[in-house]
Amino acid sequence: MKKVFALVCILTISFAKSQNWKTEDQYIQRFAKYAVEEMEKYKIPASITLAQGLLETGGGQSRLAQQGNNHFGIKCKEDWTGKTMKHTDDAPNECFRVYDDPRQSYEDHSIFLATRKYYTKLFDLEMKDYRAWAHGLKKAGYATNPRYAHILISKIEKYKLYEFDNTTTDQVYYAILKLYPGLDNDAVFMAQMDQNKTNAKATKPTIRTEYEQTSFAQHQKNVDKQVESLSAPQLLKNILVKNHPNGGMKFFIVPVDTDVATISKKFGISEKKIIKYNELNSNQLKKNDIVFLDSKSSSGNVDTYKAETGESMHNISQKFGIKLSKLYSKNRMDEGQQPRVGQLIYLKSKKPRS
Repeated sequence: MKKVFALVCILTISFAKSQNWKTEDQYIQRFAKYAVEEMEKYKIPASITLAQGLLETGGGQSRLAQQGNNHFGIKCKEDWTGKTMKHTDDAPNECFRVYDDPRQSYEDHSIFLATRKYYTKLFDLEMKDYRAWAHGLKKAGYATNPRYAHILISKIEKYKLYEFDNTTTDQVYYAILKLYPGLDNDAVFMAQMDQNKTNAKATKPTIRTEYEQTSFAQHQKNVDKQVESLSAPQLLKNILVKNHPNGGMKFFIVPVDTDVATISKKFGISEKKIIKYNELNSNQLKKNDIVFLDSKSSSGNVDTYKAETGESMHNISQKFGIKLSKLYSKNRMDEGQQPRVGQLIYLKSKKPRS
């Protein structure tokens, strides 16, 4: 009887492991495209994003992923005004963000890394150096687990996620098919690939689709060369414009160094207005800058905010969509004065007199 019980246990454990592998493979097949989309917009390695998603969600099985579409365990923070859910993580019943769909979670993860000073140095790293990015995330304090970097690297190498660092949204389905050749019998997957191919031809005519005539590796080299040769206006072609939670003003995050003239031409808004809306002192815009296409609000949508390392009053005014002059006035600060790290910045009402 004991031998039978032991055999059952072994088979159960083996089945559980095989099911976990299947779950993680399915997660990769489903969400690799989102990781590659974010890589193109924010220059975060797709392998890193996908490995973090795999780890955070347990292959898509976590409560946060299934009930809140939250794939990266991002907590509410002061600037979140969307839906929320309670979940026990570092402490009981902590507040976590809830998204309408997983793609929003992937995008918010990119914005989280791109707009916080802790992670600035990550963007100086070679984009395809997933090992450096993994160790950089740990060093920047993304996770408390001392083995976090090694776990990410293990995921990437186990599933060959580095393949996605060498592809584009046009070709991501080919990359998936390369890793999972059995999908050529999956009618739904092949239909998605065909649709993606059609969309790519319609929206990106400057990048030739020549997979059928060349090897996969050679095709990727050709695509990489063409992408690298694109000008700033071309890279800005598919820029994502969103409505700011403070009043709904339209804004976007600059994906590549550019200038006001390029933005003006793209959106049909005068350079003078863009400079005015964003209270700029220069015509140059840097990667990860926040740019508004409407006039900012006179007040914030949250009460206060603690200034982070390296943040200026202009940074804060852009982050929360508040006119810089109003921000100075609310905090009884002189124009040009900058906040101290940890200083409480008032966003709605005026700072009380001391």
